[in-house]
Amino acid sequence: MLSPCGRAALAFMSLQLLLWRETVTIEVPQDPKILADLKQPPTIIKQSVKDYIVDPRDNIIIECEAKGNPVPTFTWRRNGKFFNIGKDPRVTMRKRSGTLEIGFRNGGRPEDYEGEYQCFANNVHGMALSNKIVLRVSKAPLWPKEVLEPVVVTEGTSLVLPCNPPPGLPPPFTFWMTSMMMPIRQDKRVSKGLNGDMYFSNVMAQDANSDYSCNARFPFTHTIQQKNPFTLKIITNEPYNRTSYNASDTYGGRKVSESTPTFLLPLGSESSKMVLRDKQLLLECIAAGLPTPTIKWFKKGGDLPGHKVKLENYNKTLKVINVSEEDAGEYVCMANNHLGSIRHSIFVQVKAAPYWLDKPTNLVLAPEENGRLVCRANGNPKPSIQWLINGQTIDSSLANPSRQMMGDTIIFRSVQIGSSAVYQCNASNQHGYLLANAFVSVLDYPPRMLGPKNQLIQVVKNNRTFLDCPFFGSPHPALRWFKNGQGSGLDGGMYRLYINGTLEIKRARVEDEGTYTCVASSILGMAENQVRLEVKEPTRIVGAPQRQSAVRGLTVRFECKVESDASLPVSVEWMKDDKPLYLGWRMKKDDESLTISNINEGDEGTYTCSVKSEIDQDSASARLTVLDHPDPPLDLDLSDPAARSVRLTWIPGNDHRSPITEFLVQFEENHWEPGRWQDLATYPGDLNSVILQLAPFVNYQFRVIAINAVGQSKPSAPSPRYKTSSAAPDVIPRGLQGWGSEKNNMEITWEPLLDLEKNAPNLQYVVWWRRKDSDAEWNNVTTIGNKVVVHDTNTYEPYEIKIQASNDVGPGPESNVVIGYSGEDKPTNAPTELRISKVDSTKGHIHWKPVDLASVQGEFKEYRLYYSRESSHVPGLLVRKENKTKGFYTTMAEPSAILSRLVPFSRYKMFMVVANNRYEGPPSNTVEFSTKEGVPDAPPFFRINRRGFDTIHLEWDKPLEPNGILIGYQLKYQIVNASREARPQIETFPPNTTEYTMRLPDRSTRYKFYLSALTQVGAGEVFPEDSPFFTNEAYIDQVDIATQGWFIGLMCAIALIILILLIVCFIKRSRGGKYPVRDKKELPLDSVDQKDPDGSFDYHSDEDNKPLQGSQTSLEGPVKESDDSLVDYGEGGDGQFNEDGSFIGQYTVKKDKDETEGNESSEATSPVNAIYSLA
Repeated sequence: MLSPCGRAALAFMSLQLLLWRETVTIEVPQDPKILADLKQPPTIIKQSVKDYIVDPRDNIIIECEAKGNPVPTFTWRRNGKFFNIGKDPRVTMRKRSGTLEIGFRNGGRPEDYEGEYQCFANNVHGMALSNKIVLRVSKAPLWPKEVLEPVVVTEGTSLVLPCNPPPGLPPPFTFWMTSMMMPIRQDKRVSKGLNGDMYFSNVMAQDANSDYSCNARFPFTHTIQQKNPFTLKIITNEPYNRTSYNASDTYGGRKVSESTPTFLLPLGSESSKMVLRDKQLLLECIAAGLPTPTIKWFKKGGDLPGHKVKLENYNKTLKVINVSEEDAGEYVCMANNHLGSIRHSIFVQVKAAPYWLDKPTNLVLAPEENGRLVCRANGNPKPSIQWLINGQTIDSSLANPSRQMMGDTIIFRSVQIGSSAVYQCNASNQHGYLLANAFVSVLDYPPRMLGPKNQLIQVVKNNRTFLDCPFFGSPHPALRWFKNGQGSGLDGGMYRLYINGTLEIKRARVEDEGTYTCVASSILGMAENQVRLEVKEPTRIVGAPQRQSAVRGLTVRFECKVESDASLPVSVEWMKDDKPLYLGWRMKKDDESLTISNINEGDEGTYTCSVKSEIDQDSASARLTVLDHPDPPLDLDLSDPAARSVRLTWIPGNDHRSPITEFLVQFEENHWEPGRWQDLATYPGDLNSVILQLAPFVNYQFRVIAINAVGQSKPSAPSPRYKTSSAAPDVIPRGLQGWGSEKNNMEITWEPLLDLEKNAPNLQYVVWWRRKDSDAEWNNVTTIGNKVVVHDTNTYEPYEIKIQASNDVGPGPESNVVIGYSGEDKPTNAPTELRISKVDSTKGHIHWKPVDLASVQGEFKEYRLYYSRESSHVPGLLVRKENKTKGFYTTMAEPSAILSRLVPFSRYKMFMVVANNRYEGPPSNTVEFSTKEGVPDAPPFFRINRRGFDTIHLEWDKPLEPNGILIGYQLKYQIVNASREARPQIETFPPNTTEYTMRLPDRSTRYKFYLSALTQVGAGEVFPEDSPFFTNEAYIDQVDIATQGWFIGLMCAIALIILILLIVCFIKRSRGGKYPVRDKKELPLDSVDQKDPDGSFDYHSDEDNKPLQGSQTSLEGPVKESDDSLVDYGEGGDGQFNEDGSFIGQYTVKKDKDETEGNESSEATSPVNAIYSLA
């Protein structure tokens, strides 16, 4: 029990701990500029491992790296004493580092440097310590030389071959092989233990070998050392026969005494094992016995932790990884065979080297602030905690009134500048130790902004927004936000201010746009930064892609319509099954869609349209299902055979995502139409086993076709053949009839049975007939054809007929009685008194006397009228004579009919006959008649063309059938606009007029025209037509502009002006500018060009006066061979060219000896010069 004073002290300490827990330490940002200015004690950042084994063949490197400001210096202790690096030439320390390098190029032994090393990093603010690094040099000793006697054992007994490898650092890995480096086969009976020994649970005769060798591999030197081999000799009671060996009798039928299990390892009934926490626990049980025992493991009081336990080496080794305290307890291994079992208990203790519960961390405080360092560790046994300051015990350091020790916690109150130091916490027990450095740094630092200056932040409308303002200072500055440099600080309502300086706007609106200023202030100063906020419309998909199912080979299109802020560029990307979609010739995208052509099964999947802007994104997905024809059914099988049925079963093929709606069963038979597949029946798509109804006497084979919404599959492979038995016919022959091909016979015909209706061999037909309404006996005949002819009959006499089919099995059913007739003859009588009345322009009423029906000598068919148009009453109109017929069926005593569709104003002839099914009778009297005048047909064409801005031209032709005497034409026309039609106007024209030009009051006015021809009866059929549109580009329709007079005149004027301009230009060029040739004297060309008084040069020589070859000497002179000389365009005989090839014409006559040779042309009389003078 605590005393009252003790309870009060404990309460005070608890209160202090609670206060310190609420203290917020300063987090130093990793800003290079701040870190460069910030003074900090040393911190160890890299060091070698505590147990450090090195390769003796390499240089030794012991690492120790630290950071701090100013840069720390380093010292070392070896085996607890100061290690003077400068006195050992083999030891060097890396620059700006504490890492040691020990080299042996100039001699020395690595073993001389084994020991315990510790690094110290020091600057003016404190000292940090590394772990104590135990340096050891790897060793790979040789195997001791030994002479191994042969090992002799009796068959069936157990055996252990010891390995005993030389102790190495680290320990070697052992394995057994022959001297030829072939591994020794291990199994449940023979295996290697954890100690390297080879264990035989029982020895067999085939184990005899002279080559059992243990090998040790040393990891650092990568060398393998081999022990001298064991020779194993086996004593057997009976000779061993290798040929009699089998897996069930390993001893070849020989009698070998069996034994109950015993443990080779571990010995006794129980043992103990200690393992450290987080390490690996290995438990091993190896048993002897014959037959070979089986090993099983248990844990008392619980199950083996399955996720951590692994059984190895044929269950002989139990491995537990990452051991924890709950893995402690009693583990039991049991070995058993059919003779008995044995157990061994292993008591496992779990100890623990120290491990951290609360590792001390660096503490940065401002002056007058409070803080604490906590060092909590656990272990088994519980570790002891020791605090150091700058590598020295706290008791030996200077007293610090702001520091108070409270067990595993150091409390700091109202710290001051200059009290910075590095504290070390050491937690240790008998299994190890932990060492942690944690500095306490007391800083005073004015406020400083860490983020970029004047940052632009764009956010999406109505979204939560964060404006960051990272800052640093010691003591911790106070931070406030302002908008547009006005008002008080922003906090509360729609704003929330976080301790790290971030300002949250809970829902950004357009009115929230502006410039935000964050100000950090403390007693040491003030700093500020600005953030400009822009609120944008969201980027969203308004037309999302829709799920589609399409047939293979078609084209599909996924829509992705986007709306976004106009000031933000957006990019649209497509993905398939969450992977980027690579576009090719089949896949094309535009701003609002993705198109996939010629789709196949590889295109099936989920397509995602992803739209991104600089500040937000949206996506939408849709699945594409590719449909295809189904695969053909598989594995057709026939069962349940019957006389006229069989069961067909199949396995449906892949439906390719379009359900099968039905199956089509087809058959093929090899007797009547071999190789031809015919439809038998269709069945619903959910069936795959059906009863097929079959016909007799058919050797069938079947195939099945699957059908879905896309179409049909390929046919399946055919089924085995199935033959049905024979039967009598089931079907009555169809189409039975009797008719006469001659006047004294009757042909009885019918449709033969189909091949699949015959039902057996030797199909025949039995036909019966007799006269109707008589009691005579039936006549009959049997035939294999499909026709029977009855001779010597009366003309057109009725008969009763019936038929029956039969085959080798028997007769089929009889048909019903059918009435047939014998043959017909020509009618003997003609209709009489044929006449016509009430004839108008297109029809008339005809009348006649009927014939006696008995004279028809057959079935009465009709009265048949033959009529023809002989001529037209229109003068000069030729008609093509064409015979026409029209039938009338009537049995009236005084028959009459109407003959219609006659041509008006024409002359006709007609006569009538009576007809049966085969013949016509003699003609009646011939009647001539004429139709009256009618109205004309429409003109064959009616065209309207524009001929100018204000006229249109109409033309037409005479009707092909005037139907009377043509007396003229009537033209109706009216103005048409979008709102109403004007009152029509009428123009009439004589019959010889077929064109008309009409002047328009307004060129934009449109007209509707109606043209018809006229006879005395009236106006004929109307031909309507609209006037053409007027356009700005052209006002002439179907008129060649090149034929218009104004156009021809304009073109001639332009051509004349161009010709005059060309002539003027040519004359100017020919005169050589301002130098008349006629004023020049014939001067020789000196070596230096002669200059004229006006400053120009004359480039003529004596050769210039010679006429060119082929030039003409005068206008009247003969023309030389060269017709295209440029001289021809001048007047004089001398043509000259200057140096650039241009022509200089002489247009005046030379005053020289050639003047009398007839060249009397003058400048005034030259027509070309006359034009030039005008110019």
